[in-house]
Amino acid sequence: MAQEWSRRDLLKTMGALSVGAAMSNQLWAGPMQEADYTWDYTQLPKAGRKITAITLGAGSRGNVYGNYALKHPDELDIIGVAEPIPLRNERYSKNHNIIDANRFVTWEHVFTRPKFADAVIITTPDGLHYGPAMKALEMGYDLLLEKPIAQSWKECNDILQQAKKYKRIVAVCHVLRYSPYYRKVKEVIDSGVLGSIVSVQHLEPIQHVHMSHSYVRGNWRREEDTNPIILAKSCHDLDILRWWLGKNCRYISSFGSLKWFKSENAPAGSTARCTDGCAVEAQCPYSALRIYHKNRTWLHHFDLPAEKELQGDAIMKYLKEGQYGRCVYRCDNNVPDHQIVSMEFEDQITVNFSMEAFTNYAGRRTRIMGSMGDLVGDENELYIADFRNGEITKWNVRDHADISSGHGGGDWGLARDWVRAVEQQNASLLTSSLDASMESHLMGFLAEKSRKERTVERVDMG
Repeated sequence: MAQEWSRRDLLKTMGALSVGAAMSNQLWAGPMQEADYTWDYTQLPKAGRKITAITLGAGSRGNVYGNYALKHPDELDIIGVAEPIPLRNERYSKNHNIIDANRFVTWEHVFTRPKFADAVIITTPDGLHYGPAMKALEMGYDLLLEKPIAQSWKECNDILQQAKKYKRIVAVCHVLRYSPYYRKVKEVIDSGVLGSIVSVQHLEPIQHVHMSHSYVRGNWRREEDTNPIILAKSCHDLDILRWWLGKNCRYISSFGSLKWFKSENAPAGSTARCTDGCAVEAQCPYSALRIYHKNRTWLHHFDLPAEKELQGDAIMKYLKEGQYGRCVYRCDNNVPDHQIVSMEFEDQITVNFSMEAFTNYAGRRTRIMGSMGDLVGDENELYIADFRNGEITKWNVRDHADISSGHGGGDWGLARDWVRAVEQQNASLLTSSLDASMESHLMGFLAEKSRKERTVERVDMG
C-alpha cells in the first residue's frame, strides 16, 4: 500500500522546507500568522475599448494568449494569424473566427498588407523573434513578445532602439512578474520586513521528464537553433531576481555542462528510438512510449486529431517518425542539463541560482536572507520570519489569489496588463516592458559567456 504523504511532508522531501535543518529548528517553531494579501487579475479595471491583434505562431504559447481573447472577447480580439502548419492554422482560425483574408502561412506574409490591427503577438520559435519584431514595430504595431527577446544581445538592443524610434508598446512575456506568488515576494521585500537584503538562493527544478521533452528531444535542444538554455528556460529566473531586488547586477559567473544526455551514457540494449525494440525501454525513466503513448502526457507539441479514438495511432506515428520518439541518449542536443549562476548585485547582495534537470518535482524554490528576517517559498507557500519578534508569517497562494492560467496566473495577468497598456498607450502599466527586461537578458548572455570561457563577467548596460 502506498504511503500517504501530507503536503508538508512532501515539501520537506522535495527540499522546499528543508532549510529548517540548516537554519535551526526554531524556524518552524515560532508563532504563525496568516498574511493579509489578495490579488485577482479579473478585478483590475477593464480596458476602455477592445484591442485587435494578429498572432504570429499558433503553437502552445500562441494559444495561451489567444485563449485570453476567447475568455475576454470584450478586451482582446484576435483577427489574424500566421502559422505554417496547416492544422494549427485551421484550428486557430476557427477558434477566433478569423476570415480567410487574414490567414497567412509565415510572418513575412502578414507585413505585405498595410497595418490592419492594433498589435502583434509574437509567439514564433525563438530564432524567429527578431525579424517579425523589427518589421512589426516599423509598421506601427504594438507588441506582445514571447521571451527570450532575441538570440543575441545586439538583436535585443536593435529591437529596443526600434521600439523607441517608432514609440511603440512592447511587453516581454516575463509572466512570473504577473503571478500572485511572485508579486507577493516582491511586496515582502519592498515592505522592509526582511531588513537589508543580504543574499538569495534560488532553484529552478526543471523536472527530468520536462528536460527530456523540451531540451533533449524538443525544440530547445540546440543552442544555435534557439538560445542558450539559461535564456530559453531560465531568463524567467534571472528576470525575477533582478525585479525582486530592484538593483543592478554588477558581476556574474557560471558553471554547467551537458553531463548525462549523451551517447556514452546510453544503456546496453538501447536503440535509436523507443519504438525500435529497446531492451531497457520498460525501465527507462525517459521512455517515449510511456510518457506520450501510455500516460498521454507532454502532448502539447503534438498536433493530434480531435477524435480521441484516433489519437493513439497519431501519437505512435510521431514516436516512430518524429523527434519525440528518439532515445534521449542519441539525440542531437547540446544544451547543459545542469547550470549554476553566481551574481553580485549592488549593495553587496550575493545571489546563487541553480537550474537542475534531475528532479522528480517542478516549481521554483527560493530563500531570501535579510538583516532582520528571512523568506522561504516554493511557488505555493511563503514563510516569512521576523528576527525582531520571532514571528513566522505564512501565506498560501491558493487562499489569496485567483489562478486562472498557467505560470501561477501570470500568463493571463500579463495579457490583462498588456491590453490595458496598448489601449491607453501607457507602458508604465507593464512591469515587463522591453526596457525593464533588457538587463536580465544581458545577464543571461554573459552567464553563458562565463560558462564557456571560465570567466567572471562585469554586467555593464553601457
